[in-house]
Amino acid sequence: MDYIKLIAWIDPAKALESAVELAHAGVDELHFEYKRESDLETIKEITRTIDVPMSVRLAPERFEDVKKVLYAGAASVGLMTEKEEVIKEVLGRFGAEKVSAIMPIDTLVEAPDFDTELQQLKEYEYGQVYLAANTSLLDNQELVQHICKTSELPVIIPVEEEDMDTAALGEVLKAVQPGGLLLSAENGLRAKEFKQTFRDMGLAVNTFTSAIPFSEFKLNSDGLIPVVVQDYKTNAVLMVAYMNEASYNKTIETGQMTYYSRSRQELWLKGETSGHYQYVKSLSLDCDNDTILAKVEQVGAACHTGSYSCFFQDLVKKDYKDENPLTILKEDYEVIAERKRNPKEGSYTNYLFDKGIDKILKKVGEEATEIVIAAKNPDAEELKYEISDFLYHVMVLMVERGLTWEDITRELAERR
Repeated sequence: MDYIKLIAWIDPAKALESAVELAHAGVDELHFEYKRESDLETIKEITRTIDVPMSVRLAPERFEDVKKVLYAGAASVGLMTEKEEVIKEVLGRFGAEKVSAIMPIDTLVEAPDFDTELQQLKEYEYGQVYLAANTSLLDNQELVQHICKTSELPVIIPVEEEDMDTAALGEVLKAVQPGGLLLSAENGLRAKEFKQTFRDMGLAVNTFTSAIPFSEFKLNSDGLIPVVVQDYKTNAVLMVAYMNEASYNKTIETGQMTYYSRSRQELWLKGETSGHYQYVKSLSLDCDNDTILAKVEQVGAACHTGSYSCFFQDLVKKDYKDENPLTILKEDYEVIAERKRNPKEGSYTNYLFDKGIDKILKKVGEEATEIVIAAKNPDAEELKYEISDFLYHVMVLMVERGLTWEDITRELAERR
């Protein structure tokens, strides 16, 4: 990690809402404490909704406790345990990138051999260390600096309310050089402010930086550049607007799409009045440097009419097959999920749901066997049908057990 991460606690009283707010506020990572079995559903809900990685700290009794949290969608775990067999099994199975140590400063200070305790962190080969303390960083600078240097691991340090003088905090960060800061949920909402201050002080933080200066853009006769806006997940074209240099710089600074209104002759933060903000995922420049392509997370509707996209009026249309092979499984999954939410009389899908998990598993097994048999046939046509039947029944199983294609594709991506 070549920048200081800003990590924020999720407010457990409003977990999903807090996670969304913090993600939009610009934090680099979310942090949550797993305390009970029901927290697994909270982790699943958050990780399915937002893209910002979430680390989860827990006190595991056994390896399976950690496995459940990671399988629920957590990007990494912080271990609050001294059980050597659990630590080694977790690190051996999931690797250093997914496992951090949680170390109370008081425990380290009171240890008979302080530096030996820190040396053990390296021997376990953790990915990083979260310090836990109820004391001010500013009052413990030398101690924290020693821990950062001795552990030779990225150290995440907690920031208390008394450390919220950002300029003073920045000076401490220059000396301590931690891997990141752990902020409260409330202070995490100030992530962009902190990053701006730290960047101005010469500290490396994760912010947007334009690879090409605005001066190299080719503008129209009004001194503006058109921006084509797409949904970052579906690639649906949402709208077209314009930017001048001030609105472009504001977009880079805030991570929220800000345009220049030609009718009002002023900067226009998309969503300022409607609440339908657009959060930047990427900005690209075309080959002629005269058009920007923005991929965004759209909150609500992009169009002032209330339509998700401004492009909903057909002018000319020829009949054609518009099935997208990249989205067909997700679309079919949604149809199956809708059947479960709103049963339809005579539906085979509802018949399977009514019969329950044993019937669904029996059909999945039968269809898997049919694939094996069809694969021996020189003609692949039969195999095509059997694989389609199998995938349908697998999706019924996924809906029944609460899994989505996002869960599956995320797991596959992590195995690369």
